[in-house]
Amino acid sequence: MSGGGVPKNLKLTTIVPAFNEADCISETIISLKNQSRPPDDIIVVDDSSTDGTGEIARSLGVKVVRPRRNTGSKAGAQNFGLRYVTTDLTMVLDADTTVARNGIAEILKAFALPNTAAACCYVLPRRVRTLWERGRYIEYLYSFSFYKQVQDYFGKPLISSGCLSIYDTKRLRLAGGWSTRTMAEDMDLTWTFYQMGYKVRFVPSALCYPIEPYNFDLMHKQLKRWSAAFLQNVKLHGRGLLDTPFLFTAMAVSLTDATLGALVYLLALPLMAVFVSPWFLLGYIIDAPIIVVPVLIVARRRKEVGKAIASFPSVFILRFVNGFIFLKAVWFEFIIYRPLTTYEKGH
Repeated sequence: MSGGGVPKNLKLTTIVPAFNEADCISETIISLKNQSRPPDDIIVVDDSSTDGTGEIARSLGVKVVRPRRNTGSKAGAQNFGLRYVTTDLTMVLDADTTVARNGIAEILKAFALPNTAAACCYVLPRRVRTLWERGRYIEYLYSFSFYKQVQDYFGKPLISSGCLSIYDTKRLRLAGGWSTRTMAEDMDLTWTFYQMGYKVRFVPSALCYPIEPYNFDLMHKQLKRWSAAFLQNVKLHGRGLLDTPFLFTAMAVSLTDATLGALVYLLALPLMAVFVSPWFLLGYIIDAPIIVVPVLIVARRRKEVGKAIASFPSVFILRFVNGFIFLKAVWFEFIIYRPLTTYEKGH
């Protein structure tokens, strides 16, 4: 991240939306308190938890607020917390996510640059043990090391990640906070900022570590929500992004790639292998170097080559599952108009 140093005079509040996060909320709060530049205030929104999440957070010395009833979504919980924010900047952090010690200090550098409304960081799974966590690990190494940095080079990261982002509080409120009209309040808000003329930054030197889905049931819930959310935002913002050529192109390419890729993997290649030649099965691995080579370069820098090699098979399995879920989302969101409206957390 180029630009000036960390703004010294800006105050920061962190909102942590939490529903039944007793198993991980303490690690999250401790990672905030141990920052080289800790937040000036930490607000945990105990969204009607039944497992003692609020009591654990309160015992660690942070402010805990609790709505009368569950808000129904992370966006709702964050908006509830926003009413208590009085600082220049507002950070949101998932209750299952920890932050590298210099994470906040690095992200704050983005706010020395003009017209910045939001900034996000590099994301890596905290645990890499199961098939699903390994698949996500490879996805993140690839996307955050290449796609995200290309997007930032053109000044248009496709999304300021919901697991950790910092916002200019005034601009956040002007945008209406986090909308509940889609299943991805973070993407919705990012694209809204662009249409308002603001900038969003990606800071690769800052890292956070969410707990990713570790079994099929949780991964299915997350991918179902993510797929529907992307399509909902395409419908909502598509025309409005025409004035932002790079972002519109990135959105269109992502939509086309996800749809055609899923159709090729799930339908075209199997049919061609059966009715034309088994050699078409090579199509499943012919693009493997496009993922493997860049990921190994990044893994070598991180001294994680062994972990990456052991995780490669998982990403191809995850690709099949993701393709099926995405096509199903296209059917419901675009064809029969039965949009997903119930928020289910994927962890």
